[in-house]
Amino acid sequence: MKTSSRQKSLLPFLVWLALFYSGWIALVAYGGHLDTVLTHWPMAVAMAAGSYVAGSTPMGGGTVGFPVLVLLMDLPATLGRDFSFAVQAVGMTSASIYILCSRQPLEWPMLRAGLIGALAGTPLGVLYIAPLASDLFIKLLFAAIWCSFGLLHLRRINEITAYEGMTPHDLAFDNRAGLIVGFLGSMTIASITGVGIDMMLYMVLVLLCHADLRIAIPTSVILMAFTSLVGLAVKLMIGNVQPGTFENWLAAAPIVAVGAPFGAMVVSKIGRRPTLFFVSVLCVGQFAWTLVHERDALTTSSLTAALLGVVLFLLVFQDLYRQGYRLARRQQAGDG
Repeated sequence: MKTSSRQKSLLPFLVWLALFYSGWIALVAYGGHLDTVLTHWPMAVAMAAGSYVAGSTPMGGGTVGFPVLVLLMDLPATLGRDFSFAVQAVGMTSASIYILCSRQPLEWPMLRAGLIGALAGTPLGVLYIAPLASDLFIKLLFAAIWCSFGLLHLRRINEITAYEGMTPHDLAFDNRAGLIVGFLGSMTIASITGVGIDMMLYMVLVLLCHADLRIAIPTSVILMAFTSLVGLAVKLMIGNVQPGTFENWLAAAPIVAVGAPFGAMVVSKIGRRPTLFFVSVLCVGQFAWTLVHERDALTTSSLTAALLGVVLFLLVFQDLYRQGYRLARRQQAGDG
């Protein structure tokens, strides 16, 4: 009986996969793109890991795709950003449908407000802020954000993975926090790098609200999926998608459509600590890799800015942690 009920609940997800693969096969077969898919096979291989990360951590698949394209293949950072939007529009949307069908717990009030904020902030960022960012700035911003994420988790991973439930708070707090994260996160970090708004919501939920990772990560995945869809739609409407995005997307899309949901499913069995620890090490490593890769372009001021960026994000995270600790203590005192 339970198996039958589970199959029914996953039916929308299976329908989505059937529709997506039918469309992808038709696009490749009738559009004559088979050679394109075969030529770009390295991106498909890279996104096998990237899509798992997207579904199992608060990091979009572009977190892997971006450094592969930009650092390994030496392509423009703007291509890495646009590819992140495009590939997450499939992979993280697929993971989101799976999350909803499997009825994983979500922080709905904060998520709803975040979706509204992202709907307003993403177009503004894509149209007016992202064009101002230089290629080097995009690379260093991406590297600094995820380095700080990695350092924080290497320092507090045991504590973060031990949280259960959430610190109680009111609806006004949810609406305010979700709206701020959705609007500012999409307008700045996500519009410039193609990733990051999921990490920002995750940090608020985990550090400030002491949310269980089983709540925080699925919630952040859905926000990033929506932001990617909006970002890609805006870029398509203005005709400003970077050359090479479609070709790499075409090769990676069939992988991420199942890879991200697979990540969401696997971590529910093995736990999130091993994956988070491994990804955190990679986040710190990619910062060092970026500095080495860009050594010829780096000046003293840009190197200093990158290092200060890591420190700044860590200070913000530490402040959220401190406020979350105080909120939890006040709640415990009130219950007592």
